[in-house]
Amino acid sequence: MRYFYFAVALSILFIGCREKETARPNILFIFADDLSYEAVHFAGNTEVITPNLDKLAEQGVTFTHTYNMGGWNGAVCVASRAMLNTGRYLWRAKSSQANYENMKNERQFWSLQLQAAGYDTYMTGKWHVSISADSLFQHVRDIRPGMPGSVPEAYNRPLSPNDTTWLPWHTKYGGYWQGGKHWTEVVGDNAIDFLNQAKTSDHPFFMYLAFNAPHDPRQSPKKYVEMYPVDEIAIPENFKELYAYKDSIGCGEGLRDERLAPFPRTSYSIQTHRQEYYAIITHLDDQIGRILAYLKETGQDKNTYILFSADHGLAVGHHGLVGKQNMFDHSMRVPLIVAGPDIPENEKRDMQVYLQDIMATTFDLAGIDKPEYVEFNSLMPLISEEKTESFYPEIYGAYINFQRMIRTDRYKLIVYPRVPKILLFDLENDPLETVDLSNQSEFIEIKMQLISRLKDQQKMMEDPLDLHAYFPDLF
Repeated sequence: MRYFYFAVALSILFIGCREKETARPNILFIFADDLSYEAVHFAGNTEVITPNLDKLAEQGVTFTHTYNMGGWNGAVCVASRAMLNTGRYLWRAKSSQANYENMKNERQFWSLQLQAAGYDTYMTGKWHVSISADSLFQHVRDIRPGMPGSVPEAYNRPLSPNDTTWLPWHTKYGGYWQGGKHWTEVVGDNAIDFLNQAKTSDHPFFMYLAFNAPHDPRQSPKKYVEMYPVDEIAIPENFKELYAYKDSIGCGEGLRDERLAPFPRTSYSIQTHRQEYYAIITHLDDQIGRILAYLKETGQDKNTYILFSADHGLAVGHHGLVGKQNMFDHSMRVPLIVAGPDIPENEKRDMQVYLQDIMATTFDLAGIDKPEYVEFNSLMPLISEEKTESFYPEIYGAYINFQRMIRTDRYKLIVYPRVPKILLFDLENDPLETVDLSNQSEFIEIKMQLISRLKDQQKMMEDPLDLHAYFPDLF
C-alpha cells in the first residue's frame, strides 16, 4: 500500500511538472508613442537618459532597423495601431476598419486570439483604434485618446529664450496632467495593479501597456526637464530652417504637428523641443523601470516575455520637420526589444523588419498558429538565427497620397507625386539622408530598380495611389 501511495504521489508530481513545462508564457507588451529609434541611449544617443530601457536591451535582442509602413491620415498612429492589432498591411488595415464588428466576432484581433488560447488580457493607456478596447480586452483601465488635450500656448514656440508662456511642468495647461496625475505614471500604476491581479490567476497574461508619451504636448515634471540644459542640446546635423517640399508633401503650416515650432525653424526652438522630448522620454523610462522591477519582485519575470517598441518615430528638427508624417528614417524607424526566457542576451539583429511583426511573434511565443489573415511575420526565426535574412527584401512606406517610399539595406527611394520629385539616398554613405542622388547618371540603374520594386509593392499592398499619373515615363 505504501508503494501505491508513493506511485500516486510520483504521478501527481510528474503531471504537475508536465503542466508547468507546457504552460504558456506571459506576454508583456510595452508601447511608446512618437519614439524615434535614435531617441534612446542604447541605440547610440548619448544625450538621452534611458537606463531601464538600456538594461532591457542588454537582457534581450534589439532589432536595429524596425519600421512602420506609414499612415492614411495625419494621425499616423491610427494606421500603425490598426496594423498592429489586425495583422494586416497598411491599405488592407484601412479598408478593414469598416468590418471591425465582424472581425471581432471572428476573433480577428490580437487580444482575442490570445484570449482564445487561454490568456487573461489587460489593456491600459492609448488605444486609438476605431473599436472599443473594452470589447477586445477582458480588463481595461484609463483608455486614452490619440493625444492629451493641448492648448494654443503649446504651438508656434518658443519664439525666443524669453518666451516662457509654455513650460512643460505647468499643470495649468492640463494635457498629461489632466485628472491630477501624469498619464505616464497612471499607466505605471495600472500595470502594477494588473500584475497583482495576474499573479492570483491560473491563466497566463497578455498585457498591452500603451503610453501616450513622448507624444506632444511633451509635459513632464520639472526635475526631468532640468536634466537637459537647453543650451547643451545638440541640433541635428541635417537641421534645416525649412524643408523645401514641405507644402507639397503635406507637412506645411496646415499640419498640426508641424505648427508646434515656428516657421522658419530656429536652432533655439529645436533645442527646446528636443529638451522636452528627452525629458518626457526619461520620465517614461522611469515608469517602465517601475513596471519591470515589480515584475521581477513578484517572480513573474521568470515566465514572461517582454516586447517593447513604439508606433513610429519623430523628426523634432531633422530636415526642417517636427512631426512624423514623412518617409525619413527618423520618423519611420523605431526601437524594438524582445527579452525573456531563452532569448539571447545583449544581441542585435540588423535586418529590416516591421514593428507590427510583434503580433505574430507573440503567437509564436504562445505556441499558437498564426492565422492566415495575419500578413506580418514572427521575429523568432531571426532571434534564434534559424533565419538570417529579413522577410522583407524592401521596406515599403506611404503617407496619404503625398509620399511613397521603398527602402533596401543600402538605398532609399522617396517619391513626392505632388511636387513632382523623386529622391534617392545611399544609406550606407549618407545615413542622415541629405544627398539626393536621383539625377546622377551612375545611379540611374539603381533608381529604376527601386522604382520597379516600389511598383511591385504597391500592387501587392493594394496601394490606391497611381504614380503613373504623375510620372508617366517612370511608373
